[in-house]
Amino acid sequence: MEDELHRLQTEALAALESGQDPDELKVRYLGRKGRLTAILRGVKDLPVAKRPGIGQLANRLKAELEAALARAASDARGGEAAFGLDIGLPGRRGPLGRLHPITQTETDICDIFIRMGFSVVETREVELDYYCFEALNMPPDHPARDMQDTFYITEDVVLRTHTSPAQVRTMESTPPPVKIVCPGKAFRRDSDVTHTPMFHQVEGLLVDEGVSFGDLKGVLAEFVRQLFGPRTPLRFRPSFFPFTEPSAEVDIGCVVCRGKGCRVCKQTGWLEILGSGMVDPNVYGFVDYDPDVISGFAFGMGVERIAMLRYGIDDIRLFFQNDLRFLRQF
Repeated sequence: MEDELHRLQTEALAALESGQDPDELKVRYLGRKGRLTAILRGVKDLPVAKRPGIGQLANRLKAELEAALARAASDARGGEAAFGLDIGLPGRRGPLGRLHPITQTETDICDIFIRMGFSVVETREVELDYYCFEALNMPPDHPARDMQDTFYITEDVVLRTHTSPAQVRTMESTPPPVKIVCPGKAFRRDSDVTHTPMFHQVEGLLVDEGVSFGDLKGVLAEFVRQLFGPRTPLRFRPSFFPFTEPSAEVDIGCVVCRGKGCRVCKQTGWLEILGSGMVDPNVYGFVDYDPDVISGFAFGMGVERIAMLRYGIDDIRLFFQNDLRFLRQF
């Protein structure tokens, strides 16, 4: 035990010389649950003749360590005073961060659908080709893949090009009714003032018995009015998506010119904000739903585009340049 006490003293002094906090070392070695206390609990197991000598040695080592720790603590306080530091003063509060405008917009979009009874589902960004394309009615030779075939990890694994795989995975594991929105990142080979290789989407799906195109229009009309205002003009245009039939693009009245025609809306008075449609019955075959009983609709929107329209931003690259002068405006 004598050797153990000397080793403890040597270790404590070495830690002190290395610059460790004296107060922390005092607790570690001399506190009620410290190392020295633990060693001294074994004194009762020593022969009676050895106990007085070990007790005296322990008391002497304890006094020496207490003195060394006290000197180190005093020197530390003296150094703070020498540099004009007053550790008793309250600290300066650092500047608080804020949500990125993309995050703000994505949260606002999801909150609107949550109030309408939708649940939020998030899944993987690295996805199987099957879920990203095939189960969404896009077999390997489908021409609709041309605009989406993009960043492949392997022949069968891809960075997802939309958040729609979350819809397929949810339907695989959940019987109807299904009422979800799927936010997250997506990846495509686009890069210009209105597109980036990585972007954000919010897609939605509602599947149940008796769901009609009128239900789709009602849900999206309410969404547009909550996000852009109750008097926002809205129209549906026929379109094509491989996983919906019929399909429609949704436009709102231009937020810049109020429908009069300008450079932003290309003189049409309208701005496209999202795509939508009734789920193609072929998709139900991949998830074992009966298309004679079940119907539903899906929709999807780019968060960056919505944010650009809300805030009057004309270059999508501003979102990703980390310029604080830009971000502090939101």
